[in-house]
Amino acid sequence: MITLEKLAQAVVPLIQVGCIFRFIYTTIRFSGADEEAGKYKKRARNAVIFYILAESIWQVNERRYS
Repeated sequence: MITLEKLAQAVVPLIQVGCIFRFIYTTIRFSGADEEAGKYKKRARNAVIFYILAESIWQVNERRYS
């Protein structure tokens, strides 16, 4: 039976890879679209903020249950 901890450990790499790809995608779009540059810049910043928050929550959770 799969436990919640194993599921969480499987999701963390997906979040990391997803944030990295999102940042790369928005950076490429930001450099190519002059009219929509502000929108993609904000999306790239939000991807970085989400990554930092997700990693922080994961680290706090690991320390709490270790």
